[in-house]
Amino acid sequence: MRAITVRDRAAGVGGLTLTDVPYPHAAENDVIVRVHAAGFTPGELDWPGTWSDRAGRDRTPSIPGHELSGVVVELGYGTTGLTVGQRVFGLTDWARDGSLAEYTAVEARNLAPLAADIDHSVAAALPISGLTAWQALFDHAHLATGQTVLIHGAAGGVGSIAVQLAREVGANVIGTGRADDRELALTLGAQTFVDLAADDLHQVGEVDVVLDVIGGEILQRSTDLVRPGGTVVTIAAPPTVQPKDGRAIFFVVEPDRARLIDLAQRLRSGRLKPIVGAVRPLSETASAFARHHRAPGKTIIQIADGQAPRHPNPDS
Repeated sequence: MRAITVRDRAAGVGGLTLTDVPYPHAAENDVIVRVHAAGFTPGELDWPGTWSDRAGRDRTPSIPGHELSGVVVELGYGTTGLTVGQRVFGLTDWARDGSLAEYTAVEARNLAPLAADIDHSVAAALPISGLTAWQALFDHAHLATGQTVLIHGAAGGVGSIAVQLAREVGANVIGTGRADDRELALTLGAQTFVDLAADDLHQVGEVDVVLDVIGGEILQRSTDLVRPGGTVVTIAAPPTVQPKDGRAIFFVVEPDRARLIDLAQRLRSGRLKPIVGAVRPLSETASAFARHHRAPGKTIIQIADGQAPRHPNPDS
Protein backbone atom coordinates (compact mmCIF):
# COMPACT_ATOMS: atom_id res chain seq x y z
CA MET A 1 0.00 0.00 0.00
CA ARG A 2 1.04 3.64 -0.40
CA ALA A 3 1.87 5.90 2.53
CA ILE A 4 3.83 9.00 3.47
CA THR A 5 6.85 8.04 5.59
CA VAL A 6 9.65 9.83 7.42
CA ARG A 7 13.06 8.40 8.30
CA ASP A 8 15.37 11.33 9.07
CA ARG A 9 14.34 13.83 11.75
CA ALA A 10 16.92 16.35 10.57
CA ALA A 11 15.42 16.37 7.07
CA GLY A 12 12.18 17.97 8.24
CA VAL A 13 9.46 18.38 5.62
CA GLY A 14 11.97 17.44 2.94
CA GLY A 15 12.09 13.95 4.42
CA LEU A 16 8.41 13.20 3.73
CA THR A 17 8.35 10.48 1.09
CA LEU A 18 5.51 8.73 -0.72
CA THR A 19 6.43 5.06 -0.68
CA ASP A 20 5.12 1.50 -0.60
CA VAL A 21 4.85 0.02 2.90
CA PRO A 22 3.45 -3.21 4.35
CA TYR A 23 -0.26 -3.45 5.08
CA PRO A 24 -0.82 -2.80 8.82
CA HIS A 25 -1.48 -5.47 11.43
CA ALA A 26 -4.63 -5.27 13.54
CA ALA A 27 -3.61 -5.85 17.16
CA GLU A 28 -6.08 -6.70 19.90
CA ASN A 29 -8.84 -4.07 20.12
CA ASP A 30 -7.67 -2.48 16.84
CA VAL A 31 -9.47 -1.96 13.59
CA ILE A 32 -7.97 -1.47 10.15
CA VAL A 33 -9.41 1.58 8.42
CA ARG A 34 -9.29 2.27 4.72
CA VAL A 35 -8.48 5.97 4.91
CA HIS A 36 -10.53 8.26 2.69
CA ALA A 37 -9.28 11.57 4.10
CA ALA A 38 -6.60 12.49 6.62
CA GLY A 39 -5.57 15.53 8.62
CA PHE A 40 -2.20 16.47 10.05
CA THR A 41 -0.56 19.05 12.31
CA PRO A 42 2.39 20.88 10.71
CA GLY A 43 4.42 20.73 13.93
CA GLU A 44 4.11 16.97 14.39
CA LEU A 45 7.48 16.34 12.75
CA ASP A 46 8.92 17.81 15.96
CA TRP A 47 6.92 15.50 18.22
CA PRO A 48 8.86 12.67 19.93
CA GLY A 49 6.08 10.19 19.12
CA THR A 50 6.66 10.66 15.42
CA TRP A 51 10.11 9.10 15.81
CA SER A 52 9.94 6.68 18.73
CA ASP A 53 7.46 4.41 20.46
CA ARG A 54 6.29 4.75 24.05
CA ALA A 55 9.38 2.89 25.27
CA GLY A 56 11.65 5.38 23.49
CA ARG A 57 12.70 2.96 20.74
CA ASP A 58 13.21 4.23 17.22
CA ARG A 59 10.23 3.31 15.05
CA THR A 60 11.22 4.80 11.70
CA PRO A 61 10.24 4.70 8.95
CA SER A 62 7.06 6.05 10.51
CA ILE A 63 3.83 7.35 9.02
CA PRO A 64 2.68 10.77 10.28
CA GLY A 65 -0.85 12.18 10.43
CA HIS A 66 -3.29 11.64 13.31
CA GLU A 67 -6.76 12.51 12.02
CA LEU A 68 -8.75 10.34 9.66
CA SER A 69 -12.09 9.52 8.18
CA GLY A 70 -12.70 6.27 6.37
CA VAL A 71 -14.26 2.81 6.43
CA VAL A 72 -13.49 -0.16 8.69
CA VAL A 73 -12.17 -3.11 6.67
CA GLU A 74 -10.89 -5.44 9.40
CA LEU A 75 -11.37 -6.05 13.12
CA GLY A 76 -8.60 -7.12 15.47
CA TYR A 77 -9.09 -9.83 18.08
CA GLY A 78 -11.52 -8.79 20.81
CA THR A 79 -12.62 -5.60 19.08
CA THR A 80 -16.18 -4.54 19.85
CA GLY A 81 -18.35 -1.54 19.10
CA LEU A 82 -17.50 -1.24 15.39
CA THR A 83 -18.22 -3.41 12.35
CA VAL A 84 -16.59 -4.09 9.00
CA GLY A 85 -17.95 -1.67 6.40
CA GLN A 86 -18.77 1.02 8.96
CA ARG A 87 -17.86 4.64 8.25
CA VAL A 88 -15.76 6.09 11.07
CA PHE A 89 -13.63 9.09 11.99
CA GLY A 90 -11.24 9.88 14.81
CA LEU A 91 -7.64 9.90 16.00
CA THR A 92 -4.65 7.61 15.64
CA ASP A 93 -2.27 7.07 18.54
CA TRP A 94 0.57 9.61 18.88
CA ALA A 95 3.31 6.94 18.96
CA ARG A 96 2.01 4.62 16.22
CA ASP A 97 1.85 4.88 12.46
CA GLY A 98 -0.73 7.43 11.48
CA SER A 99 -3.31 8.36 8.91
CA LEU A 100 -1.32 9.46 5.85
CA ALA A 101 -1.67 6.03 4.31
CA GLU A 102 -4.19 4.01 2.33
CA TYR A 103 -4.83 1.81 5.38
CA THR A 104 -4.01 2.29 9.05
CA ALA A 105 -4.48 0.41 12.32
CA VAL A 106 -6.34 2.34 15.03
CA GLU A 107 -7.56 1.51 18.50
CA ALA A 108 -11.31 1.13 18.17
CA ARG A 109 -11.93 3.35 21.21
CA ASN A 110 -10.33 6.28 19.36
CA LEU A 111 -12.93 6.17 16.59
CA ALA A 112 -16.57 7.21 16.36
CA PRO A 113 -19.28 6.26 13.88
CA LEU A 114 -19.72 8.66 10.96
CA ALA A 115 -23.10 9.28 9.35
CA ALA A 116 -23.42 8.69 5.61
CA ASP A 117 -24.30 12.33 4.93
CA ILE A 118 -21.02 13.73 6.32
CA ASP A 119 -18.26 14.05 3.75
CA HIS A 120 -15.00 12.33 4.66
CA SER A 121 -12.98 15.51 4.01
CA VAL A 122 -15.12 17.45 6.48
CA ALA A 123 -14.97 14.66 9.07
CA ALA A 124 -11.17 14.48 8.87
CA ALA A 125 -10.99 18.17 9.80
CA LEU A 126 -12.86 17.60 13.06
CA PRO A 127 -11.05 15.20 15.46
CA ILE A 128 -8.00 17.13 16.73
CA SER A 129 -9.42 20.60 16.16
CA GLY A 130 -12.82 19.80 17.63
CA LEU A 131 -11.56 17.88 20.66
CA THR A 132 -8.84 20.45 21.33
CA ALA A 133 -11.30 23.33 21.21
CA TRP A 134 -13.81 21.57 23.47
CA GLN A 135 -11.26 20.36 26.01
CA ALA A 136 -9.56 23.76 26.16
CA LEU A 137 -12.71 25.81 26.61
CA PHE A 138 -14.81 23.56 28.81
CA ASP A 139 -12.71 20.82 30.43
CA HIS A 140 -9.79 23.08 31.34
CA ALA A 141 -11.01 26.70 31.31
CA HIS A 142 -14.64 25.97 32.35
CA LEU A 143 -15.96 28.69 30.04
CA ALA A 144 -19.48 29.76 30.99
CA THR A 145 -22.31 31.87 29.62
CA GLY A 146 -21.57 35.60 29.81
CA GLN A 147 -17.81 35.24 30.15
CA THR A 148 -15.37 36.76 27.66
CA VAL A 149 -12.91 34.56 25.78
CA LEU A 150 -9.97 35.61 23.62
CA ILE A 151 -9.33 33.02 20.89
CA HIS A 152 -6.10 33.26 18.96
CA GLY A 153 -6.01 31.93 15.42
CA ALA A 154 -9.76 32.35 15.09
CA ALA A 155 -9.75 31.34 11.41
CA GLY A 156 -7.53 28.29 11.92
CA GLY A 157 -8.48 24.68 12.53
CA VAL A 158 -8.78 24.85 16.33
CA GLY A 159 -9.71 28.51 16.59
CA SER A 160 -12.56 28.41 14.09
CA ILE A 161 -14.27 25.59 15.99
CA ALA A 162 -13.57 27.22 19.35
CA VAL A 163 -15.28 30.43 18.19
CA GLN A 164 -18.41 28.50 17.26
CA LEU A 165 -18.52 26.48 20.47
CA ALA A 166 -17.95 29.54 22.64
CA ARG A 167 -20.70 31.52 20.94
CA GLU A 168 -23.14 28.64 21.31
CA VAL A 169 -22.77 28.70 25.10
CA GLY A 170 -23.32 32.46 25.15
CA ALA A 171 -19.76 33.65 25.71
CA ASN A 172 -18.46 36.97 24.41
CA VAL A 173 -15.86 36.05 21.77
CA ILE A 174 -12.82 38.04 20.69
CA GLY A 175 -10.95 36.47 17.79
CA THR A 176 -7.45 37.23 16.56
CA GLY A 177 -5.43 36.52 13.46
CA ARG A 178 -4.22 38.25 10.33
CA ALA A 179 -6.15 40.97 8.55
CA ASP A 180 -7.54 38.58 5.93
CA ASP A 181 -8.95 36.36 8.71
CA ARG A 182 -11.31 39.07 9.96
CA GLU A 183 -14.35 38.33 7.81
CA LEU A 184 -14.30 34.59 8.48
CA ALA A 185 -13.83 35.04 12.24
CA LEU A 186 -16.75 37.47 12.45
CA THR A 187 -18.92 35.22 10.28
CA LEU A 188 -18.25 32.28 12.62
CA GLY A 189 -19.43 34.28 15.63
CA ALA A 190 -16.61 36.43 16.97
CA GLN A 191 -17.99 39.76 18.09
CA THR A 192 -14.63 41.52 17.95
CA PHE A 193 -11.54 40.83 15.84
CA VAL A 194 -7.94 41.87 16.54
CA ASP A 195 -5.35 41.97 13.76
CA LEU A 196 -2.24 40.80 15.60
CA ALA A 197 0.03 42.53 13.08
CA ALA A 198 -1.64 45.95 13.21
CA ASP A 199 -3.89 46.30 16.27
CA ASP A 200 -3.06 46.74 19.94
CA LEU A 201 -4.00 43.50 21.69
CA HIS A 202 -4.52 45.34 24.96
CA GLN A 203 -7.45 47.25 23.48
CA VAL A 204 -9.70 44.26 24.17
CA GLY A 205 -9.58 44.85 27.93
CA GLU A 206 -9.89 42.10 30.52
CA VAL A 207 -11.00 38.60 29.59
CA ASP A 208 -11.96 35.50 31.54
CA VAL A 209 -10.33 32.95 29.23
CA VAL A 210 -7.54 32.95 26.66
CA LEU A 211 -7.21 30.08 24.19
CA ASP A 212 -3.70 30.25 22.74
CA VAL A 213 -2.41 28.28 19.75
CA ILE A 214 0.61 30.49 19.03
CA GLY A 215 2.79 30.71 22.14
CA GLY A 216 5.80 32.99 22.53
CA GLU A 217 5.24 36.73 22.74
CA ILE A 218 1.53 36.46 21.96
CA LEU A 219 1.02 34.14 24.93
CA GLN A 220 3.02 36.48 27.18
CA ARG A 221 1.00 39.53 26.13
CA SER A 222 -2.30 37.68 26.45
CA THR A 223 -1.57 36.60 30.01
CA ASP A 224 -1.71 40.24 31.14
CA LEU A 225 -5.31 40.49 29.94
CA VAL A 226 -6.72 37.75 32.16
CA ARG A 227 -8.81 39.05 35.04
CA PRO A 228 -8.43 37.53 38.54
CA GLY A 229 -9.73 33.98 38.61
CA GLY A 230 -9.35 33.60 34.85
CA THR A 231 -7.50 31.02 32.81
CA VAL A 232 -4.99 30.89 29.97
CA VAL A 233 -5.07 27.59 28.07
CA THR A 234 -2.34 26.94 25.52
CA ILE A 235 -1.51 24.08 23.20
CA ALA A 236 1.71 25.70 21.94
CA ALA A 237 4.13 25.03 24.82
CA PRO A 238 4.14 24.96 28.63
CA PRO A 239 3.66 28.57 29.76
CA THR A 240 6.49 30.36 31.56
CA VAL A 241 4.17 32.96 33.12
CA GLN A 242 0.68 32.85 34.52
CA PRO A 243 -1.99 35.47 35.09
CA LYS A 244 -2.14 37.22 38.42
CA ASP A 245 -4.60 35.34 40.61
CA GLY A 246 -5.36 33.02 37.68
CA ARG A 247 -4.26 29.79 36.02
CA ALA A 248 -2.09 28.93 33.03
CA ILE A 249 -2.62 25.46 31.55
CA PHE A 250 -0.83 23.54 28.80
CA PHE A 251 -2.41 20.34 27.56
CA VAL A 252 -2.29 17.73 24.82
CA VAL A 253 -5.62 16.70 23.34
CA GLU A 254 -6.97 13.31 24.38
CA PRO A 255 -9.19 10.92 22.38
CA ASP A 256 -12.84 10.94 23.42
CA ARG A 257 -15.36 8.85 21.45
CA ALA A 258 -18.39 10.32 23.21
CA ARG A 259 -17.28 13.87 22.44
CA LEU A 260 -16.55 12.98 18.80
CA ILE A 261 -20.10 11.67 18.52
CA ASP A 262 -21.39 14.92 20.00
CA LEU A 263 -19.31 17.04 17.62
CA ALA A 264 -20.55 15.04 14.63
CA GLN A 265 -24.15 15.56 15.76
CA ARG A 266 -23.52 19.31 15.98
CA LEU A 267 -22.10 19.22 12.47
CA ARG A 268 -25.13 17.36 11.08
CA SER A 269 -27.56 19.79 12.71
CA GLY A 270 -25.73 22.82 11.33
CA ARG A 271 -24.55 24.03 14.73
CA LEU A 272 -20.89 23.45 13.88
CA LYS A 273 -18.96 23.95 10.67
CA PRO A 274 -15.34 22.80 10.43
CA ILE A 275 -13.46 25.06 8.04
CA VAL A 276 -11.80 22.90 5.41
CA GLY A 277 -9.02 24.71 3.62
CA ALA A 278 -7.09 23.08 0.81
CA VAL A 279 -7.85 19.45 -0.09
CA ARG A 280 -4.77 17.87 -1.62
CA PRO A 281 -3.78 14.40 -2.83
CA LEU A 282 -1.41 12.14 -0.92
CA SER A 283 1.37 12.92 -3.41
CA GLU A 284 1.30 16.61 -2.37
CA THR A 285 1.59 16.01 1.38
CA ALA A 286 5.12 17.44 1.64
CA SER A 287 4.12 20.80 0.17
CA ALA A 288 1.00 20.84 2.37
CA PHE A 289 3.21 20.34 5.45
CA ALA A 290 5.57 23.18 4.50
CA ARG A 291 5.47 25.94 7.07
CA HIS A 292 5.15 28.65 4.43
CA HIS A 293 1.90 27.06 3.30
CA ARG A 294 -1.08 28.83 4.84
CA ALA A 295 -4.79 28.67 4.16
CA PRO A 296 -7.82 29.36 6.36
CA GLY A 297 -9.08 26.30 8.17
CA LYS A 298 -7.66 22.80 8.03
CA THR A 299 -5.69 21.33 5.14
CA ILE A 300 -6.95 17.83 4.32
CA ILE A 301 -5.20 15.05 2.40
CA GLN A 302 -7.59 13.06 0.23
CA ILE A 303 -6.45 9.46 -0.04
CA ALA A 304 -9.30 7.26 -1.28
CA ASP A 305 -11.43 8.45 -4.18
CA GLY A 306 -14.61 6.57 -3.35
CA GLN A 307 -13.91 3.82 -5.87
CA ALA A 308 -13.73 0.18 -4.88
CA PRO A 309 -10.50 -0.38 -2.92
CA ARG A 310 -7.67 -2.54 -4.04
CA HIS A 311 -7.66 -5.83 -2.18
CA PRO A 312 -5.73 -5.13 1.05
CA ASN A 313 -2.94 -7.57 0.40
CA PRO A 314 -0.58 -7.69 3.40
CA ASP A 315 2.33 -7.92 0.99
CA SER A 316 1.38 -4.79 -0.96
